[in-house]
Amino acid sequence: MPYTTTNPYTGEIVKTFPTATDEEVTAAIAAADTAFQSWKNTPIAERMQVLANTARILRERHAEYAQILTLEMGKLISEAEVEVELSAKILDYYVEHGAEQLNPRTLPAEGFDEGAVKLVYEPLGVLYLVEPWNFPYYQIVRVGAPQLIAGNTLLLKHASNVPQAAAAFEALFREAGLPEGVFTNLYASHNHSELILSDPRVRGVALTGSEAAGAAVAATAGKYLKKSTLELGGMDVFLVLDDADVDKAAQWAVVGRHWNAGQVCVSSKRLIVVDAVYDRFLEKYRDGVAALKAGDPMDPATTLAPLSSQDAADLLATQVSDAVAAGAQAETLGDPVPAQGAFYQPTILTGITPDNPGYITEMFGPVTQLFRVADEDEAVRVANDSPFGLGGSVFTEDPERARRVAAQIDTGMVFVNHPTGVKADIPFGGVKTSGYGHELIDLGLHEFVNIKAVVETPIDDAF
Repeated sequence: MPYTTTNPYTGEIVKTFPTATDEEVTAAIAAADTAFQSWKNTPIAERMQVLANTARILRERHAEYAQILTLEMGKLISEAEVEVELSAKILDYYVEHGAEQLNPRTLPAEGFDEGAVKLVYEPLGVLYLVEPWNFPYYQIVRVGAPQLIAGNTLLLKHASNVPQAAAAFEALFREAGLPEGVFTNLYASHNHSELILSDPRVRGVALTGSEAAGAAVAATAGKYLKKSTLELGGMDVFLVLDDADVDKAAQWAVVGRHWNAGQVCVSSKRLIVVDAVYDRFLEKYRDGVAALKAGDPMDPATTLAPLSSQDAADLLATQVSDAVAAGAQAETLGDPVPAQGAFYQPTILTGITPDNPGYITEMFGPVTQLFRVADEDEAVRVANDSPFGLGGSVFTEDPERARRVAAQIDTGMVFVNHPTGVKADIPFGGVKTSGYGHELIDLGLHEFVNIKAVVETPIDDAF
């Protein structure tokens, strides 16, 4: 598994990096554990200052950091700028709220004085981060910021196609004042998971990726009794009910399905539209998708980026072919995409029946799985008829109806009149095969700390 920067727009191999050896992995674990012994005792104000410095540098050199993202995984330069700013906002959030979220919590307990029973939050040690390519900085910060504030140290195994983004963030943290060994970018192989998680100094793993990768890493973590959190795939639903603002819903559906070229776990992949508004919605949606302009992702005028690699485009083509072979209908939209680059023509799939592989396949790219349903009850049934449960959306002009339908959707997140989104101050997590555990706010911070009960027994009650 070589670590290689390949420009998805030109196909050019820009740079390669050697995979870490076993000895380098072992040395990185030792360095992270040594750093933990001092980092865990570093005053939280100093930890906060490092994160504040990191956010400041990101903003000062936002163009430089954004260009790395576009070079390595093909993200539109405008979307890369947004990711840089989102990462800075997450750092800001923990600078502002991290200390409060680590404050001890007192518990009322029968027979004890007020304040005698406390929960304290203590760091665990070295954590292993396994992150994907689609949001190279955001994925690091989403776990890294809270765990650095908590006092843990981190080993990062990033995706093999974004090695420069991973190295850039390690250098960024060092420039911001993070001590050596507290955050280490490691060009590890998949086979190194056993070596890393079997080491008693490594106390947990956070993975964002495919279900197969999550199952493999979780099995290894379970074998060694290590805490794990998993953020895996998603086939987010986008429900359009009969009282929705159809124009607004169609506009948001175009955005929700095609941002980051459709390569988002919370992309609006399954559009479920009630019969009464289906035809009007589809007309507006077709127009919006057809207007997307594929081209150089560095060009601000481009609105549809290439996929992250030619392999990704080829996989998507195979998935669509399999769905069509099983009875689905495929409609392509818009001007032909460029022959150069890992582009895929925007496509709508309809007529997808439950026995079709396209019914349960997450498609990472500009392919819409569109369902026409009779009413609200069928919309909810189809929404929940999925192995995934990450996010989803409900479009209706009735707030009470929105709350009722949202309560019935079996996912970790539901947005009303908006595609599933990501923000610094909204938690992130799913159910079913979309994974377990949470990231962001205090929920993410507390995933990898020891929540210790400290009970102060009055001297008179002691033996």
